[in-house]
Amino acid sequence: MTAARLISVNVGQPRDVELNGEIKQTAIFKDPVPGRVKVVDHHVDGDRQADQVNHAGVHKAVYAYAREDLDFWAAELGREIEDGFVGENLTITGYDVSHAVVGERWRVGGVEFEVAQPRIPCWKLGVRAGDKSMTRRFELALRPGAYLRVVAEGDVGAGDTVEVLSRPEHGFTVADASRIFHRDRAEAARLLEVAELAPPLKHWARKRLGLEEEGD
Repeated sequence: MTAARLISVNVGQPRDVELNGEIKQTAIFKDPVPGRVKVVDHHVDGDRQADQVNHAGVHKAVYAYAREDLDFWAAELGREIEDGFVGENLTITGYDVSHAVVGERWRVGGVEFEVAQPRIPCWKLGVRAGDKSMTRRFELALRPGAYLRVVAEGDVGAGDTVEVLSRPEHGFTVADASRIFHRDRAEAARLLEVAELAPPLKHWARKRLGLEEEGD
């Protein structure tokens, strides 16, 4: 992990976009900001999600993505891809964020984070990319990045090292969770075995297994 570092802190505010003739809101358009940035109250200072139900809260406080995965998308889309392209708050290099173990803890600058779950893509990725197929392509690529909980508040800035403080022995990664949710749904029970996994994915797994009614 000595080579892993934060190369960009990205924030954005909700904006109106057109989708299939309707006006919707999204904050997926994020831009890098200079200097030290506070991470407090389960968000990065200056950043706000348009959908406070599905894209915010304790288990989705901060979204991290690897620069190496952005480079993959640059090759796939045949264009330059800037930091923040998939709506990530933290662009990291030198670490495979999409294969981070659920529950592992990081120290970045003055902040301690815990990996909570993968990104489950929605229509907003298609709007950001200007390509409606992007959401499906993101699912298939199994490069979901990681949503993080904030364990200890502080500040972060480009150039900070990314240090893994601890890693659960179960070895279950955010890519594993993404694969099961999108592709290998017969393995849904595995999601219930990971104590650190965010509640929404466990709720999905319980419904999939018939342990909860759809309305629960």
